[in-house]
Amino acid sequence: MKEELSSALAAEDAAIWAYGLIGVHLTEGTEQDQARAAEDTHRARRDDLVEQLATLKASTAPTPAGYELPFPVQDRATALKLAIQIEDGVAQAWRVVLPVTESTQRVDALSALTDSAIRATKWRKLAQVTPLTLVFPGRPAA
Repeated sequence: MKEELSSALAAEDAAIWAYGLIGVHLTEGTEQDQARAAEDTHRARRDDLVEQLATLKASTAPTPAGYELPFPVQDRATALKLAIQIEDGVAQAWRVVLPVTESTQRVDALSALTDSAIRATKWRKLAQVTPLTLVFPGRPAA
């Protein structure tokens, strides 16, 4: 379980970093508010994971100072594309946590996966990307 939680932590850290970049390229107002809210959610989940891993006496890798982007983010369209990719990645990280958890932890993991899938759908809608949803959110694309 430590490995799966550590992977989820890494995904949450990456999302926090990415939203700092994503937000500056979005339309002021609602879009930037959604990016800030997403970043806040990822921060809260990250903090919870740090506590869980400390309880399990698991060490965590230090958060990198930066991340290599999969493509340049220079405008609204590429920012939305990155937001979709980040949320899909976070959903994938939480999906592997589900089978190794029970009870409240499993409910929390499912909630995290679902939240990321919903955010990815909202970003797809804004980017006018179809399909809006994935058949199995959190499952790596074939």
